[in-house]
Amino acid sequence: MSLKKSILIITIILLVDQISKIYVKTSFELHENIEVFSWFKIYFIENEGMAWGTRISDFVSFISDRSAKTFLTSFRIVAIFGIGYWLWSATKKKSSRILIVAIALIFAGALGNIIDSVFYGVIFNDSINQVATFLPANGGYDTLLHGKVVDMLYFPMYKGYLPEWIPKYGGEYFTFFEPVFNIADMAISTGFIMLIVFNKRAFAKND
Repeated sequence: MSLKKSILIITIILLVDQISKIYVKTSFELHENIEVFSWFKIYFIENEGMAWGTRISDFVSFISDRSAKTFLTSFRIVAIFGIGYWLWSATKKKSSRILIVAIALIFAGALGNIIDSVFYGVIFNDSINQVATFLPANGGYDTLLHGKVVDMLYFPMYKGYLPEWIPKYGGEYFTFFEPVFNIADMAISTGFIMLIVFNKRAFAKND
């Protein structure tokens, strides 16, 4: 698979990801949602940290949230260059199509969320009790590198109380699937799943 085709995949995913985020950010107030189906909602939230909203400061208490956010965004920027080199190297070596597609998906997803983290704080104002404006006259809600990642895809396919016989969690109210995510997250997850499920085909001996 050529580098041009992988760049096309990345471009399409980035466009869908950013268009969906910009639409939600400029059409919804924070935590506003609409029900598409009983098991699927467009639910606007913002993620300040890593996956599932985890923050570095949750594990390292002496680091402030802002310093942790700066570090996390900077790390993501460095990491995207590494993923980009991996993609370039895989296409140059004519690696398996599965490997190249998987790397392209991971790269596109990572870059999509980096755009939020780097720029959204500058180009949008706050979404609390209002619909955000693109390039507001009074400036954005934060500085460069401190943007929040926009999430909106919510699939509460099951809600109910767990059976009492389940250890520790029996009787508790449970929602499946509870996390809210975006197109970029889907691309990253799909890429990693491809690498795990098709491991032998992705990483042939000559790779």
